[in-house]
Amino acid sequence: MSEVPVIETERLRLRERTPDDAESLYPCLSDAGLMTWWSRAPFTSVEEVRKSFTPDETWAGWRAWAITRQGDDRAIGYVAAGEKRQGGVSEIGYVLERAAWGGGIASEAVSALIGHLFASGQRRVFADTDPDNVASNGLLKRLGFTLEGRLRGEWETHIGVRDSLIWGLLAEEWRK
Repeated sequence: MSEVPVIETERLRLRERTPDDAESLYPCLSDAGLMTWWSRAPFTSVEEVRKSFTPDETWAGWRAWAITRQGDDRAIGYVAAGEKRQGGVSEIGYVLERAAWGGGIASEAVSALIGHLFASGQRRVFADTDPDNVASNGLLKRLGFTLEGRLRGEWETHIGVRDSLIWGLLAEEWRK
């Protein structure tokens, strides 16, 4: 699962996220409100973002796609997938700049990623969210994910110890 192919939708082009996307994504990843539900604090510099986008052991098994609009290569967010177990189980994650909220961009990008993962032979996709992340939990529910459980005290984050909600979707449940 190491290849990061281009994935296109009607409005979006998902391409490999690179360290060069740090400048365009820094405003999003340094936004304290947007980063509230992440397991880490907001980034403090473009260089810190660039370093986090450089492949290393932290990203082993993960692939990341910059979300861009058709005809404009500036990253407005990203989606990522990490193969968690052999046999076709992947975890997904995503972030989108505030200016792109409310227009269905997140749904379109995450749907495109899920479609790609299932077409590539994955049998299960899951996401791990904070229980208070209303927007992300709503997105996963709208995309057909099932809430499978709550892991209490799962993450020690910049806002304290937090629970995790685990959302799962099987290939045969996926609706396009």
